[in-house]
Amino acid sequence: MSRPLNVVGVSGSLHEPSRTTALVRTILAEVGTRIEIDSTLIEVASLGPGFAGALRRDEVAPEVEEALQLIESADLLVVGSPVYRASFTGLFKHLFDFVGQYDLVGTPVLLAATGGGERHALILEHQLRPLFGFFQALTLPLGVYASDSDFVDRQLASSDVQRRVSQAVGRSLPIIEQARLVSSSEYVTTW
Repeated sequence: MSRPLNVVGVSGSLHEPSRTTALVRTILAEVGTRIEIDSTLIEVASLGPGFAGALRRDEVAPEVEEALQLIESADLLVVGSPVYRASFTGLFKHLFDFVGQYDLVGTPVLLAATGGGERHALILEHQLRPLFGFFQALTLPLGVYASDSDFVDRQLASSDVQRRVSQAVGRSLPIIEQARLVSSSEYVTTW
């Protein structure tokens, strides 16, 4: 039996409670219903004071360094941000500014976002996917976007979004498992 999948969720929301955090938790739970996982949720809202003013990684608080190490060692990242001025939040981006440039190469990343309406859904393709492309991460084909109207009391209430979560996780698991096999095998290529 292989070890549980190390899944790290990152919510870029600046508030708690948060619709974005609820969406990331829903995705983590869906992954956990399908395979054995060890999951951790990192919330920018609580970590922000520990890195907001830092210019270098050696200036971040110890709990932020721990979060960065969790991100860099994940088998799967589930990242989400609310849409803020047509992009992800600044603190979400600032957190990833401290991640090692090559530490996410090949890491599967499931993208998620929340916003006021459906007009913001392209954040997945135009903001989040390029960010993780920079890291050479493996952004998974299906992301999940949810609007304010998909929540009741900051809890996901939309069966359509829940179906998209299920579909995104279901279609991603074979890719995640393949990436895990590739990263765990040692092979030598000769040219």
